[in-house]
Amino acid sequence: MAETAQPSVASATHDLEAEASHLRHHFATPEQQLDASTLGMWTFLITEVLFFGGMFTAYTIYRFLYPAAFESTSQYMPVILGGINTGVLICSSLTMAMSVRSAQLSRYKSLTTFLILTMIFGATFLVIKYVEWHEKWVEHHVPGFNFQYPEYPQYFYHAQILFFLYFCMTGMHALHMVVGMGLLTYLLVQSIRRVFNSSYFTPVEMIGLYWHFVDIVWIFLFPLLYLIGYRK
Repeated sequence: MAETAQPSVASATHDLEAEASHLRHHFATPEQQLDASTLGMWTFLITEVLFFGGMFTAYTIYRFLYPAAFESTSQYMPVILGGINTGVLICSSLTMAMSVRSAQLSRYKSLTTFLILTMIFGATFLVIKYVEWHEKWVEHHVPGFNFQYPEYPQYFYHAQILFFLYFCMTGMHALHMVVGMGLLTYLLVQSIRRVFNSSYFTPVEMIGLYWHFVDIVWIFLFPLLYLIGYRK
């Protein structure tokens, strides 16, 4: 009985030591620290909603004012690439959720594996987005002095509004993806060092919330930008 009870005592002691080592001096308990971190992250995400909300509002206004011009741009939106990227981000959300779960269960190898998979999905998204942007550059669909729209000359000016919003919204989303990749790199390094366990997984959970938010933003961007007037 003493031999079977000893491992649990050692494990409990290790958990208490882990909690104490990561507990900041201005928090009374690990639970209070976790609650404060969660509140802070959700507050940050709300400001991000307001930020993207401004661009979504601008899109809604101009879409209402110039529906035909916006619909004419649909043939230049690579629906297949956008659809692939949508699937990639959905898969990355799954692997990110599995990363959080692995950290909560102290499964170090699984945590490292799922973080690497999430980064691979994120990198795939960015590569596809680069290909898509390069295509727009070659076709002279970047708003400005070199913009060309010979198929619909009557929408020359109004179509530029949509392409401007397209680059602003997808560009800002891609920037958030790059930031997320940096955060995942930090998690991966810490995971390899076995910093996270069932007693301390707050960074994994908070960065997971950020990653899910970025994925959700894309779920809205895809139909609004790529499926405006899509026809088979």
